Amino acid sequence: MFSDCQAVFFDLCGVLYEGDSVYPGAVDAVQAALRQGKVVRYVTNTATRSETDICDKLLRLGFPVEDGQLYAAPRAARDYVAARNLRPLCLVHPAILGYFEGLATEDEPNCVVLGDAREGLHYDALNHAFRVCMNGAPLIGIGRNKYFKDAGQLMLDAGAFIAALEWATGVEAVIMGKPSEDFFLQIVHSTGHEPKDCLMIGDDVNGDIVGAVNAGLQGCLVRTGKYRSSDDDTLPVSARIVDSIADCMN
Repeated sequence: MFSDCQAVFFDLCGVLYEGDSVYPGAVDAVQAALRQGKVVRYVTNTATRSETDICDKLLRLGFPVEDGQLYAAPRAARDYVAARNLRPLCLVHPAILGYFEGLATEDEPNCVVLGDAREGLHYDALNHAFRVCMNGAPLIGIGRNKYFKDAGQLMLDAGAFIAALEWATGVEAVIMGKPSEDFFLQIVHSTGHEPKDCLMIGDDVNGDIVGAVNAGLQGCLVRTGKYRSSDDDTLPVSARIVDSIADCMN
Protein backbone atom coordinates (compact mmCIF):
# COMPACT_ATOMS: atom_id res chain seq x y z
CA MET A 1 0.00 0.00 0.00
CA PHE A 2 2.87 2.40 0.76
CA SER A 3 4.04 2.03 -2.85
CA ASP A 4 1.11 4.22 -3.96
CA CYS A 5 2.18 7.27 -1.93
CA GLN A 6 5.10 9.50 -1.03
CA ALA A 7 3.98 10.42 2.51
CA VAL A 8 2.13 8.47 5.19
CA PHE A 9 0.10 10.11 7.95
CA PHE A 10 -0.53 7.87 10.96
CA ASP A 11 -3.31 8.52 13.45
CA LEU A 12 -2.20 7.46 16.93
CA CYS A 13 -4.69 6.02 19.43
CA GLY A 14 -6.76 3.30 17.79
CA VAL A 15 -4.30 2.82 14.94
CA LEU A 16 -0.79 2.45 16.38
CA TYR A 17 -1.74 1.73 19.97
CA GLU A 18 -4.54 1.72 22.50
CA GLY A 19 -3.59 2.84 25.98
CA ASP A 20 -0.12 1.43 26.53
CA SER A 21 -0.64 -1.56 24.25
CA VAL A 22 0.91 -1.38 20.78
CA TYR A 23 -1.07 -3.02 18.00
CA PRO A 24 0.78 -5.96 16.40
CA GLY A 25 2.82 -4.79 13.44
CA ALA A 26 2.41 -1.08 14.22
CA VAL A 27 6.07 -0.30 14.86
CA ASP A 28 7.04 -2.39 11.84
CA ALA A 29 4.58 -0.44 9.66
CA VAL A 30 6.09 2.92 10.60
CA GLN A 31 9.62 1.60 10.12
CA ALA A 32 8.65 0.10 6.74
CA ALA A 33 7.36 3.46 5.55
CA LEU A 34 10.63 5.11 6.60
CA ARG A 35 12.76 2.41 4.95
CA GLN A 36 10.87 2.99 1.72
CA GLY A 37 11.75 6.68 1.86
CA LYS A 38 8.25 7.90 2.71
CA VAL A 39 7.72 11.09 4.66
CA VAL A 40 6.08 10.13 7.96
CA ARG A 41 3.76 12.30 10.01
CA TYR A 42 1.96 11.50 13.25
CA VAL A 43 -1.42 13.25 13.15
CA THR A 44 -3.65 13.56 16.19
CA ASN A 45 -6.55 15.50 17.65
CA THR A 46 -5.47 14.43 21.15
CA ALA A 47 -6.24 17.36 23.42
CA THR A 48 -5.36 15.86 26.81
CA ARG A 49 -1.57 15.58 26.42
CA SER A 50 1.19 18.02 25.52
CA GLU A 51 3.30 17.43 22.42
CA THR A 52 6.22 16.49 24.65
CA ASP A 53 4.12 13.85 26.42
CA ILE A 54 2.87 12.45 23.11
CA CYS A 55 6.38 12.18 21.67
CA ASP A 56 7.69 10.62 24.89
CA LYS A 57 4.94 8.01 24.74
CA LEU A 58 5.66 7.18 21.10
CA LEU A 59 9.33 6.71 21.90
CA ARG A 60 8.56 4.64 24.98
CA LEU A 61 6.34 2.35 22.90
CA GLY A 62 9.11 1.87 20.34
CA PHE A 63 8.11 4.25 17.55
CA PRO A 64 10.73 6.39 15.83
CA VAL A 65 10.04 10.10 16.30
CA GLU A 66 11.93 13.10 14.93
CA ASP A 67 11.33 16.83 15.21
CA GLY A 68 8.58 18.02 12.90
CA GLN A 69 6.85 14.66 12.55
CA LEU A 70 4.05 15.28 15.07
CA TYR A 71 1.07 17.43 14.09
CA ALA A 72 -1.32 17.96 17.00
CA ALA A 73 -4.55 19.93 16.79
CA PRO A 74 -3.99 21.98 19.99
CA ARG A 75 -0.87 23.56 18.47
CA ALA A 76 -2.83 24.49 15.35
CA ALA A 77 -5.55 26.09 17.51
CA ARG A 78 -2.96 28.06 19.46
CA ASP A 79 -1.32 29.31 16.25
CA TYR A 80 -4.70 30.37 14.86
CA VAL A 81 -5.53 32.38 17.99
CA ALA A 82 -2.08 33.97 18.28
CA ALA A 83 -1.99 34.99 14.60
CA ARG A 84 -5.22 36.95 15.09
CA ASN A 85 -4.28 38.47 18.47
CA LEU A 86 -7.35 36.91 20.06
CA ARG A 87 -7.98 36.53 23.79
CA PRO A 88 -9.45 33.07 24.25
CA LEU A 89 -11.74 31.67 26.87
CA CYS A 90 -10.18 28.21 27.02
CA LEU A 91 -12.35 25.18 27.72
CA VAL A 92 -9.51 22.72 27.36
CA HIS A 93 -7.80 19.99 29.34
CA PRO A 94 -5.31 21.23 31.97
CA ALA A 95 -2.53 19.32 30.20
CA ILE A 96 -2.66 21.67 27.20
CA LEU A 97 -3.35 24.98 28.92
CA GLY A 98 0.34 25.73 28.47
CA TYR A 99 -0.23 26.12 24.73
CA PHE A 100 -2.30 29.22 25.48
CA GLU A 101 -0.10 30.75 28.16
CA GLY A 102 -0.06 34.51 27.75
CA LEU A 103 -3.16 34.43 25.54
CA ALA A 104 -5.97 32.94 27.65
CA THR A 105 -8.18 35.17 29.75
CA GLU A 106 -11.27 34.81 31.92
CA ASP A 107 -11.90 38.55 31.67
CA GLU A 108 -13.16 40.03 28.41
CA PRO A 109 -12.35 37.10 26.11
CA ASN A 110 -13.09 37.68 22.43
CA CYS A 111 -13.09 34.05 21.31
CA VAL A 112 -13.73 30.57 22.71
CA VAL A 113 -11.36 27.62 22.30
CA LEU A 114 -13.04 24.31 23.10
CA GLY A 115 -11.39 20.91 23.33
CA ASP A 116 -11.60 17.70 25.32
CA ALA A 117 -11.74 19.34 28.74
CA ARG A 118 -13.44 16.31 30.33
CA GLU A 119 -14.97 17.42 33.66
CA GLY A 120 -14.27 21.04 32.63
CA LEU A 121 -17.15 20.87 30.17
CA HIS A 122 -19.78 21.52 32.85
CA TYR A 123 -22.82 23.78 32.60
CA ASP A 124 -21.28 26.96 34.03
CA ALA A 125 -18.28 26.72 31.69
CA LEU A 126 -20.43 26.02 28.64
CA ASN A 127 -22.83 28.80 29.58
CA HIS A 128 -19.89 31.21 29.83
CA ALA A 129 -18.77 30.13 26.35
CA PHE A 130 -22.35 30.52 25.10
CA ARG A 131 -22.51 34.13 26.30
CA VAL A 132 -19.14 34.98 24.75
CA CYS A 133 -20.20 33.58 21.38
CA MET A 134 -23.58 35.30 21.58
CA ASN A 135 -21.64 38.57 21.70
CA GLY A 136 -20.18 37.74 18.30
CA ALA A 137 -16.95 36.01 19.30
CA PRO A 138 -15.64 33.13 17.16
CA LEU A 139 -15.75 29.53 18.39
CA ILE A 140 -12.56 27.53 17.72
CA GLY A 141 -12.78 23.77 18.11
CA ILE A 142 -9.82 21.46 18.69
CA GLY A 143 -11.05 18.72 16.40
CA ARG A 144 -14.65 17.71 15.78
CA ASN A 145 -14.61 14.08 16.82
CA LYS A 146 -17.86 12.60 18.09
CA TYR A 147 -16.22 10.02 20.33
CA PHE A 148 -12.97 8.22 21.04
CA LYS A 149 -11.96 4.94 22.64
CA ASP A 150 -10.14 4.77 25.96
CA ALA A 151 -9.51 1.78 28.22
CA GLY A 152 -11.69 -0.34 25.94
CA GLN A 153 -14.72 1.95 26.16
CA LEU A 154 -16.18 4.55 23.80
CA MET A 155 -16.06 8.06 25.30
CA LEU A 156 -17.96 11.20 24.29
CA ASP A 157 -15.61 13.70 22.64
CA ALA A 158 -15.67 17.49 22.33
CA GLY A 159 -17.46 17.52 18.97
CA ALA A 160 -20.83 17.13 20.68
CA PHE A 161 -20.25 20.24 22.81
CA ILE A 162 -19.04 22.22 19.80
CA ALA A 163 -22.20 21.24 17.94
CA ALA A 164 -24.36 22.30 20.90
CA LEU A 165 -22.78 25.76 21.03
CA GLU A 166 -23.12 26.14 17.27
CA TRP A 167 -26.80 25.26 17.45
CA ALA A 168 -27.50 27.55 20.40
CA THR A 169 -25.56 30.58 19.14
CA GLY A 170 -25.75 30.33 15.37
CA VAL A 171 -21.95 30.62 15.24
CA GLU A 172 -20.16 28.20 12.92
CA ALA A 173 -17.06 26.82 14.61
CA VAL A 174 -13.60 27.06 13.10
CA ILE A 175 -12.12 23.59 13.45
CA MET A 176 -8.38 23.26 13.99
CA GLY A 177 -7.58 19.59 13.60
CA LYS A 178 -9.18 16.69 11.80
CA PRO A 179 -11.39 16.72 9.73
CA SER A 180 -10.50 20.31 8.76
CA GLU A 181 -9.26 20.58 5.18
CA ASP A 182 -6.93 23.41 6.20
CA PHE A 183 -5.37 21.21 8.87
CA PHE A 184 -4.73 18.35 6.46
CA LEU A 185 -3.30 20.70 3.82
CA GLN A 186 -0.99 22.27 6.41
CA ILE A 187 0.48 18.82 7.04
CA VAL A 188 0.65 18.05 3.32
CA HIS A 189 2.57 21.29 2.77
CA SER A 190 5.16 20.19 5.33
CA THR A 191 5.95 17.08 3.24
CA GLY A 192 6.74 18.86 -0.04
CA HIS A 193 4.34 16.54 -1.89
CA GLU A 194 0.89 16.90 -3.42
CA PRO A 195 -2.24 15.83 -1.49
CA LYS A 196 -2.85 12.94 -3.90
CA ASP A 197 0.55 11.52 -2.95
CA CYS A 198 -0.23 11.48 0.80
CA LEU A 199 -1.97 8.61 2.60
CA MET A 200 -3.93 9.08 5.85
CA ILE A 201 -4.40 5.94 7.96
CA GLY A 202 -7.00 6.20 10.73
CA ASP A 203 -9.75 4.53 12.73
CA ASP A 204 -12.25 7.41 12.56
CA VAL A 205 -14.14 7.22 9.27
CA ASN A 206 -15.27 10.85 9.43
CA GLY A 207 -12.40 12.65 11.16
CA ASP A 208 -9.59 10.69 9.54
CA ILE A 209 -10.78 9.28 6.24
CA VAL A 210 -13.61 11.48 4.95
CA GLY A 211 -11.67 14.57 6.07
CA ALA A 212 -8.51 13.42 4.30
CA VAL A 213 -10.27 12.43 1.09
CA ASN A 214 -12.13 15.75 0.99
CA ALA A 215 -8.72 17.46 1.18
CA GLY A 216 -7.48 15.41 -1.78
CA LEU A 217 -5.51 12.77 0.12
CA GLN A 218 -5.71 9.01 -0.05
CA GLY A 219 -7.41 7.32 2.89
CA CYS A 220 -7.24 3.97 4.61
CA LEU A 221 -9.55 2.95 7.47
CA VAL A 222 -8.40 0.32 9.97
CA ARG A 223 -10.85 -1.97 11.76
CA THR A 224 -9.32 -1.25 15.17
CA GLY A 225 -9.80 1.46 17.79
CA LYS A 226 -13.14 3.23 17.48
CA TYR A 227 -14.03 1.48 14.19
CA ARG A 228 -17.59 0.17 13.99
CA SER A 229 -19.10 -1.95 11.23
CA SER A 230 -21.54 0.84 10.34
CA ASP A 231 -18.52 2.94 9.29
CA ASP A 232 -18.39 0.93 6.07
CA ASP A 233 -21.53 2.73 4.91
CA THR A 234 -19.85 6.16 4.98
CA LEU A 235 -16.41 5.14 3.73
CA PRO A 236 -15.51 7.14 0.60
CA VAL A 237 -15.41 5.03 -2.56
CA SER A 238 -11.76 5.86 -3.17
CA ALA A 239 -10.66 4.86 0.35
CA ARG A 240 -9.37 1.48 1.40
CA ILE A 241 -10.13 -0.58 4.48
CA VAL A 242 -7.95 -3.12 6.28
CA ASP A 243 -8.21 -5.17 9.44
CA SER A 244 -5.26 -3.52 11.16
CA ILE A 245 -2.21 -1.33 10.63
CA ALA A 246 -0.13 -4.45 9.98
CA ASP A 247 -2.10 -5.04 6.76
CA CYS A 248 -0.98 -1.66 5.39
CA MET A 249 2.41 -3.19 4.61
CA ASN A 250 0.85 -5.67 2.15
